[in-house]
Amino acid sequence: MQAHRRHVRYFVMMSVCIGLFVMAWGVVRFYSVGAAIGMCVVAMVIPPVAAVLANSRDRDDDWWNDPRWDDPGWDQQGHDRDAPDHEERPRP
Repeated sequence: MQAHRRHVRYFVMMSVCIGLFVMAWGVVRFYSVGAAIGMCVVAMVIPPVAAVLANSRDRDDDWWNDPRWDDPGWDQQGHDRDAPDHEERPRP
C-alpha cells in the first residue's frame, strides 16, 4: 500500500507541474510575463522534489529487512530464491 501512496503522490505532483507550465504559457503570459516565468520556476522545482518523495521510505516499509539477504545458499544452482532456507516451506 505504501508504494501505491507514493505513486499517487508522485502523479499528483507531476500533474501540478504540467498544469503550471500549461497555465503559465497558455493563459497567464497574456496578463503578466513575470508571473508566467515565476510559475515556470516553481514548476521547475517540482520534479526533483517529486522524485525524492516518491523514492523515500515510509515508516511502515520493511524492504531492508528481507530474510533472503541472510540466506547462505542464495547463489547456488537449483536454489529456490522465493523460499529462503531458514524459512519453513509449506508441505504439499
